[in-house]
Amino acid sequence: MVIKKIPKRMCTGCMEMKPKKELLRIVRTKDGEVSIDFTGKKAGRGAYICKNIDCFEKSVRAKRLSKSLETDISDEIYSKLKDEIINGEG
Repeated sequence: MVIKKIPKRMCTGCMEMKPKKELLRIVRTKDGEVSIDFTGKKAGRGAYICKNIDCFEKSVRAKRLSKSLETDISDEIYSKLKDEIINGEG
């Protein structure tokens, strides 16, 4: 029986490698638009964060999402992301 490799990504909050499906993806498109990628398949530069409010706050404080995406992130995106983490299905 072949064991399927599970793709892992690093959370920008806790800096731990976790399975991709457990993380939220934030993507910056070529146009510079930043959005939450629920499918995990949007084209562009991606950064990942745990579905944990502590990881979110660490990432915001250290500005790791901005550094990973190589752009400034608006407060609107941060508030959408926070709402998704708190109220999301996940």
